[in-house]
Amino acid sequence: MSAIKTIRSQIGDEEIKVAIVLGSGLSSIADQLTEKTVFPYSQLEGFPGHGNGGAGVSGHGSDLLIGKMGGKSVAILTGREHYYERGNAAAMRPALETLKALGATSILLTNAAGSLDGNVRPGDLMVVRDHINYAGINPLIGEVSDKRFLNLVDAYDPRLRALSAALASKLGFVLNEGVYMWYSGPSFETVAEIQMAIGLGASSVGMSTVPEVIIARMLGFNVWACSGITNMGAGMANEEISHTQTKNVALICAQKFTKIIPSLVKAI
Repeated sequence: MSAIKTIRSQIGDEEIKVAIVLGSGLSSIADQLTEKTVFPYSQLEGFPGHGNGGAGVSGHGSDLLIGKMGGKSVAILTGREHYYERGNAAAMRPALETLKALGATSILLTNAAGSLDGNVRPGDLMVVRDHINYAGINPLIGEVSDKRFLNLVDAYDPRLRALSAALASKLGFVLNEGVYMWYSGPSFETVAEIQMAIGLGASSVGMSTVPEVIIARMLGFNVWACSGITNMGAGMANEEISHTQTKNVALICAQKFTKIIPSLVKAI
């Protein structure tokens, strides 16, 4: 049975308004859902880890959740598949296509990232204004239609960025903005690579999100993406960068995400 049929068999004809993808350590955002229906990825054809138990990175969930948030029907992917897991930049395409088919028109992407800006510290949030695809991999390679020639100007919706900044101010914190550089991972960047990234104009670095943005824009989604800053780039602070640190500091970022995301969903 296709993922759409599996989902429709439980939620009926209900149209999803907003889709959300959760990054490392941000599962508490899903606690904002009410009237929740849970679909393990293992039951959804084409979803991350289908057939082998779900997404494969600690700190990420392996369920699709559908419920209510901010008065709207929302779908949440509690984990993603990264390029570094199997070398497939388009791994999230079936899941995003499913969300689009369910009716979603806006997608909110979250991730954990390292800051390259000395004024943006661990625990802060940084909305993505633009990205640099340093990994050089594109999820549209292999797409045979002219949709592959995608315009990425304003890929990160200016209206949603402005709206989220205004909402954060009302909630009592600042949403920084910056340019996200995508590295393939899974190893962290070297000190020299971080200095290069700064020289190229990047404000943060991470191992996800950019392939999803490219796919989402091809599908016609309005895209908002935001990083929870979990560390400074290599060589910028006296800290031991690790995935454990990422997950721990992401819990601090989650406190802000659980405020801004429901507010943004309601306002969209």
